[in-house]
Parts: sequence; structure tokens; C-alpha cells
Amino acid sequence: MAEEVDEETPIFAIAAAAELSGMHPQTLRQYDRLGLVVPGRTQGGSRRYSLRHVKQLREVAALSAEGMSLPAISRLLELENENRALRRRIAQLEVRVREELEQRSRVFAAGASGSVVSVRHGTRVRRATEVVLWRPEADDAF
Repeated sequence: MAEEVDEETPIFAIAAAAELSGMHPQTLRQYDRLGLVVPGRTQGGSRRYSLRHVKQLREVAALSAEGMSLPAISRLLELENENRALRRRIAQLEVRVREELEQRSRVFAAGASGSVVSVRHGTRVRRATEVVLWRPEADDAF
């Protein structure tokens, strides 16, 4: 079974990333200094590029060849990164909402003694003869 490759894992040294992106290693160093494509670093300080970085480098090369300025490319990459982060956050929140809705699908009723009773969804509950109404007294108010 093939495992899915994580695009974010920094695995390529600068020479490999330069070759994969079709650029000179010095260009990658310059882009790093400009904050255009910033790779991860090893404990020793060596640059390590991920598959996403290589894709970004290819995109930078294509946009630059079309005449887009480096500041404009930088802004575009910044917006793409923000978009990716927001999409991840949306996916996380959707999972939380689904979990919350699953939790809320339970139905509760008041038992004859006033206790809370879990009831299967769609089940009718017999009416109790007592109703307890609680109102805060003036002393209980915050």
C-alpha cells in the first residue's frame, strides 16, 4: 500500500531543490534572503526544502518569466500560504462541528423525580404530573 507523501516535510538539500526547480542554488539562497521561499533548517543550519517549496520555486520561475516582479510574486505566495492555512483551519472546524452535532443529536427529558433522563430520538415521553419551576431569588442573583 503506497503511503501519501507529506508536501510539508523538508527533505531536499539546496542542490537537489535547485535541480528539481530548474534554478541555480544561488537563486534559491537569494529567494530565501528575500523571504520569497523560506526553507526549513537542520540543526546545523543547512537549508532543507519540501515538495511544496519546490512547487513554489517552479511557480516563482514561471511568474518571473512572465514578467511579474519579485515583490508581487512574494505577495502572491503569501496569500497562497494564508489561503492554505485557512483551508486547514476550516477543515478542523468542520470536524469539530460534526462531532458537536453528533453529541447534540441525543434527546433528554426530565424524569418524575426531576432527574435528567436520556431518551432515544423519536421516542415519546410520558407526561409527568409534576412541573418544577425554578426562579432565582433576589439573594441568588449575581
